[in-house]
Amino acid sequence: METLWSDFLNSEWHDWKGSGRSEDRLGQEKWQRYFLTQWQLPAPVPADEDTVAAMRSFRERLHGMSVRLAAGKTLAEEDFAYLNSILDKGAVKRRIEPESGSVRMRLLGVGENWEQVMAEVAASFAETLIRGEGARIRICENPDCRWIFYDDTRNRTKKYCDHKMCGNLMKVRRFRAKRREEGRS
Repeated sequence: METLWSDFLNSEWHDWKGSGRSEDRLGQEKWQRYFLTQWQLPAPVPADEDTVAAMRSFRERLHGMSVRLAAGKTLAEEDFAYLNSILDKGAVKRRIEPESGSVRMRLLGVGENWEQVMAEVAASFAETLIRGEGARIRICENPDCRWIFYDDTRNRTKKYCDHKMCGNLMKVRRFRAKRREEGRS
């Protein structure tokens, strides 16, 4: 399951196949349009340089928090203070809506800017924490990929961001290493 916060974090892309190539997509107009459309968020495109710098700083802090959670650690008070400072920049309005025979409260962002987008990303990350699912945050075990993802499996044992891409690649690498080792014996 892809989440708003993980999609934002993974805007720093690494070639999962092992070429060593990587790119920071956060400042790319094409990625910005994709991201806003994918998550139905309004903001001006392209984002200006100062905004992109602020988003990179936010991504770096959020990445650090995710790495600590993936390692089984907890967040510090300053992490929560930082997340709250980002959340403060995004005003919301409330809407009550019928949903499958019940009712739910929906929070809708008021601003149409990148600060609002970052607040929505922080809120998405916070929701994961509030649900007590910080332990489901993982880092892909493909050392070339390093994507951060939410493990939505029932037994919480997902090792790769995508079993068809990274999972198969690592399986092939293990098989070939084993064959080479057998050839030496």
